[in-house]
Amino acid sequence: MFLKKRAVAVLAGAAALSLMVAGCGSSDSGGSDAGTSGAEDGTLVAFTGQAGDYQKNFNPFSPSQIGGVGTIYEQLFFINQLSTDEFEPVLGTSYEWNEDGTELTVALREGVTFTDGEPFTADDVVFSFQLIDEYPQLDSFGWDGQVEALDEHTVKFSFDRASFVLGAQILGRQVIVPEHLWADVDPTTDIMENPVGTGAFMLDSFMPQAFTFVANPDYWGGEPELQKIRWIALSGNQAGADAVSAGTIDWLTGPIPDIQNTNKNHPQYHHLTAFSSQMVLATCSSVEMGCEGPQTDPVVRHALYNALDRTQLNNLAFEKTAAPVSPVFALTPGQDDFVTILDENQAPMTAQPAESTRLLEDAGWAKGADGIFAKDGQRLSLSVEVVTGWTDYITALDVISSQARAAGIEINVSQSSWNEWTERKVTGQFQLAIDGVHQGPQPDPYFVYQDFFHSRNGAAVGERAGNNFARFADPEVDAAIEALTAMAFDDPARQAHFDTIQQILLDEMPYIPVLNGGTTSVWNTARFEGWPTQDDLYAFPAVWSSFDNAQIYQRLSPVG
Repeated sequence: MFLKKRAVAVLAGAAALSLMVAGCGSSDSGGSDAGTSGAEDGTLVAFTGQAGDYQKNFNPFSPSQIGGVGTIYEQLFFINQLSTDEFEPVLGTSYEWNEDGTELTVALREGVTFTDGEPFTADDVVFSFQLIDEYPQLDSFGWDGQVEALDEHTVKFSFDRASFVLGAQILGRQVIVPEHLWADVDPTTDIMENPVGTGAFMLDSFMPQAFTFVANPDYWGGEPELQKIRWIALSGNQAGADAVSAGTIDWLTGPIPDIQNTNKNHPQYHHLTAFSSQMVLATCSSVEMGCEGPQTDPVVRHALYNALDRTQLNNLAFEKTAAPVSPVFALTPGQDDFVTILDENQAPMTAQPAESTRLLEDAGWAKGADGIFAKDGQRLSLSVEVVTGWTDYITALDVISSQARAAGIEINVSQSSWNEWTERKVTGQFQLAIDGVHQGPQPDPYFVYQDFFHSRNGAAVGERAGNNFARFADPEVDAAIEALTAMAFDDPARQAHFDTIQQILLDEMPYIPVLNGGTTSVWNTARFEGWPTQDDLYAFPAVWSSFDNAQIYQRLSPVG
């Protein structure tokens, strides 16, 4: 039995024959010539948006891991979030739910070996899921089941209640690691420098500004035609754009000048844009969890939400590649049917300064002589974190700062390396951070709510949070998510729980919606073929999108 998706929730657009992708977290770092050596030996050079030197960590469970998910460490099935197709077998070959959704049985691929030569068996799958029981910090999707090996190539997941909705997370989002190497590893803290998996690629070499994957000659799916992948670090988005102009990189997800005319300006390259990640100003939102600053007040968050001129922001920062965003994070328009509490599932595209003023004045804020609101001696001044080199986001924040000042709110931009930005975000050492709220494995808002708004994925300030780095916690939201977890996708009673969640998110707004980010990739079609196209979006086309990039690498082959 295959789980079918309800509807396509991710949209894609392209100009004529060009493919386009606009960065949703684009960045660069490091050396100036790291991408110059691929053309001679058939190596694909990819710029992943790394800011600062790479830290050698291929622990797939670590928030600071730099790669290997999908390429080295595989999952049971590949789920294409751009499609309603059936799940594609990877380490699993078939699966079936029992009638009441309390048991999920998975048949595993036979004849698979890890890259150290040891066989892959059901015990490795059991071990990988039991890690979540031992280390609850790894649980990002509400795992509450038991897993057992029925034989060497069959596993069964059992639950105390109907858990259909967990199927996509279990089948498509959990990497499988080798028990014989991980038995004494702490996946929450240990660094993994020498990764071993079942994937189509292996780590070949590492330097702080570049590392290389090499094709696995014993891969169960056959040795890939693409023999080497080099992931590089650059000094910023401008360096990435310069590398495209020079022809020294082959795949970049992020902005380049005049991106709509990529193929005209750079005949070797095409571009493609897909819409899946919703840009936000994330807030450290909860006083109870230790957050401090004006952003902990929902009134301030709403005032900033209404201060944004999203049309101007799209024009000036994103070359018109972004799109309207849902204020309740049900991707618009593909998931509009899931939203009944709003007349329109879209944040305002023009600024509403009068509404910002009304909200703040009603809450006791008064505008000072400098034009900035203040209350109880505290100016309404906020700091926002961004990665050095993320030029699209930096430009966006310059525009947002100007728009916010017009509404009486001061925004100060703080740039840091990707490593520093990540650490501040996951430990709660920030007021605002520009980032993206990404979709789940299926086009259903449940996954966004579960990932980013369930309290289990948050943590007190100073502790490491999961995707809920806004540290939002609401018992009604948690209860509604738990209820949805036990319901089938086609159960009409789900909508009442969506209504509950969406009304609270609209009221509290721990993540301030900015725009639906057009994720634009630029790639070298003169050197490699097999890229996704508008007619064949077989994977989400972003170089940093784990599981998806692994599928793309396996489809690519050198031209000629």
